[in-house]
Amino acid sequence: MTGTDAPFLRTLCSLRWLAVAGQAATILVATWVLGLELPQTPLWAGVVALALFNVYAQLRVRDEDNTAPVTAFCHILVDVTVLTWMVGWSGGVANPFGSLFLILIALAALALPARWTLAVAAACLIGYAVSGVFGLPLPDGYFSAMDLHQWGVVANFLLSAAVVLAFSTRLAIALRRREHELSLLRERFVRNEGIVALATHAASVAHELNTPLATMTLLADDIAEQSDNAEVREDVDTLRELLVQCRERVLALARPAAGQHPGRDTVTLPQVLEQWRLVRPTITLVRNDDAPLQLPLDPGIGHLLMVLLNNAADAGEQAQRPQVDLSLRIEGDDLIGEVRDYGRGFDARQAVLPGTLFNSGKTQGMGVGLALSHATIERLDGELWMRPANGAGTRVGFRLPLAAQETSA
Repeated sequence: MTGTDAPFLRTLCSLRWLAVAGQAATILVATWVLGLELPQTPLWAGVVALALFNVYAQLRVRDEDNTAPVTAFCHILVDVTVLTWMVGWSGGVANPFGSLFLILIALAALALPARWTLAVAAACLIGYAVSGVFGLPLPDGYFSAMDLHQWGVVANFLLSAAVVLAFSTRLAIALRRREHELSLLRERFVRNEGIVALATHAASVAHELNTPLATMTLLADDIAEQSDNAEVREDVDTLRELLVQCRERVLALARPAAGQHPGRDTVTLPQVLEQWRLVRPTITLVRNDDAPLQLPLDPGIGHLLMVLLNNAADAGEQAQRPQVDLSLRIEGDDLIGEVRDYGRGFDARQAVLPGTLFNSGKTQGMGVGLALSHATIERLDGELWMRPANGAGTRVGFRLPLAAQETSA
């Protein structure tokens, strides 16, 4: 362990304020209620010193996320020193609050490496011994020494239980939060690892497909020239457009292997929709009139739109309602998009599952589009959501900062 979380130091600061309040209250109760003749100046000096140090500590740890264990050890060492001072001036080992040294050892054991915990334990043992050897005896008051000791033990137990409960609860919450963050990072790493492997394989296959696609394009041109049938020529023209689109996609896949950077290119919404209509001519597309048609988009956004539109089209075809609604608008510095299908909808209890996010009615697919879409959203610092549509179907939306698109381009 090379660092200590700042929440631990902030928790120490909170507990230290509790110690300051408790020490001040104990001095007042022991003096005015129990009638003990305690040395006021040294005791109040210890309370003020601890309070001033805590103000300084809070200012230092406010903006820190990670600190060295030696810093946390120094914080606890100050607490040990002040506690030794307070116990020494108020009865030494006869003071039941001397067992508070154990609280400091417990806090160190929960948050510090083993060697620093041993150092805190050694400091506490030295502090307890110093307060016992050089401490002033507990003066007489309104109650007997045995009664004072018994009530002090009860108060010390309640205080120790409250401190341990508060600290361990906050530490458990921080630990669960850290485990959740690690789980998210692990899932992201596995997904990105698969995407990298897929991209590497795609670049290799792209080189192999380029030549056959070029040959198929030439054959389509020859068929169109030799045929006198208008319908055949029209079908061949459509086939040629599809082949050209395939070749463009293949060349885009091959660019990373050639050392080029396709992420610097941009696309527009009409280009994306034209390519999609060519692939899905039987689907009715309804688009909002005020969509930003000329806005340059990151190629990843174009792929995201293709994935959403294709999944919506598949869901609508299965429900025999081949229609897709697309809405795009700009709100402030964000691009807001939403794709609505007319399929059978989804189970709200499964909406958060990775494999069902884009599966509103679709039962087939490899999930590659889903993984790439998530990667695009994360890369551009956006967000993705899924909601049921009014009536039937599903609405899948996204938000992407325009600044992030300009940076990636």
